Amino acid sequence: MSTPLPPDSDAAAHSERLAALIREQITAAGGAIPFSRFMELALYAPGLGYYSAGATKFGAAGDFVTAPELGSLFAECVAEAVAPVIRQAGMDAVFVEIGGGSGAFAEDAIRQLVALDAMPARYAILEPSADLRERQRERLQQRLAPPLFERVQWLEGPLHEPWNGVLFANEVIDALPTPRFTLRDGEVLEEYVALDAGGRFTRADFPADALLTATVRHVERQLDAPFTEGYRSELLPQLPYWLQAVAGGLGAGAMLFVDYGHPRGEFYAPARRDGTLRAFHRHQLADDVYARVGLQDLTASVDFTALAEAGTHAGFEFAGYCSQASFLIGNGLAQRLAEHEAGAPDEIARYALRQQVKQLTLPDAMGERFQAMGFARDVEFEAAFLAGDLSFRL
Repeated sequence: MSTPLPPDSDAAAHSERLAALIREQITAAGGAIPFSRFMELALYAPGLGYYSAGATKFGAAGDFVTAPELGSLFAECVAEAVAPVIRQAGMDAVFVEIGGGSGAFAEDAIRQLVALDAMPARYAILEPSADLRERQRERLQQRLAPPLFERVQWLEGPLHEPWNGVLFANEVIDALPTPRFTLRDGEVLEEYVALDAGGRFTRADFPADALLTATVRHVERQLDAPFTEGYRSELLPQLPYWLQAVAGGLGAGAMLFVDYGHPRGEFYAPARRDGTLRAFHRHQLADDVYARVGLQDLTASVDFTALAEAGTHAGFEFAGYCSQASFLIGNGLAQRLAEHEAGAPDEIARYALRQQVKQLTLPDAMGERFQAMGFARDVEFEAAFLAGDLSFRL
């Protein structure tokens, strides 16, 4: 890890306003708030949180690069995977994207769905950030033909009315505010954030509530061994409730999640004694999750076993689990690359396409660190995961 350059005066002032808000909440709560609440404020406090304010997040000018920002291949392969589901869901099918980022994924996915004659009646984006909603709207209005743009809508919340189609989330679960736990004398404690004598954020541990304790014990039973003294990590007791909430009234259709993480046995490996929580600022892994609040991303890896449990408990059939590389290769990556290379104007463009594929698929890039998991109800979706099935690892 490295220490990024200090922020400029405007960014520093912005960060201090958010820090002051968090300090106020800590004081009002009696001196400490759960880490999950700290993370929620750091990322989503209106007008101040990392995802709620106006700074660029995605791409070379931001703090990290997501798969859709590399080029169109990722979105096109996702469109190939879900097109059969959209056709099965019927003429009123809806595609719901959670967390639309810069709008790059929506732009490329819509174009590919049109090419596949599988454009849904509506393409809905559930985006909590007003700033990002405006950026997405501007991009799509400029780059899509008016009849296509008219099918795009932004949601204030999940679709609670009955609907059929596809729910998709790329790098969303890793940004859910996560509780952190530790073990002391066999007791489950929850990590809180308090203030030291100088008003700086500091860690404090308090007895966990019944839900967090029960979830930790559930994980221990699956691991066949209790966590050792001082082991610290993250888990999401609220994941089943979150998943049911975002699915809303989804009837016939599929859910697809792509994120970085591990099956449970690897997530809670003994060597990973301080969990997976980390911060990113200007493409660098930062060493202090309390620093630069509002200016750096906070993220934790996904326990894909927990996601599988949450999806099936919500009434969906488990459709499959594989690496991102296998998912993309199994859903037309080679064909998409060949078509783009054939239409590329020069060798420089062809080289850029091959570099995009490498970043998406190589094990030391995104290929193995990111995984895809799907669920289905009253549709066939298993074929999307046949290349490189990893469900045996869950």
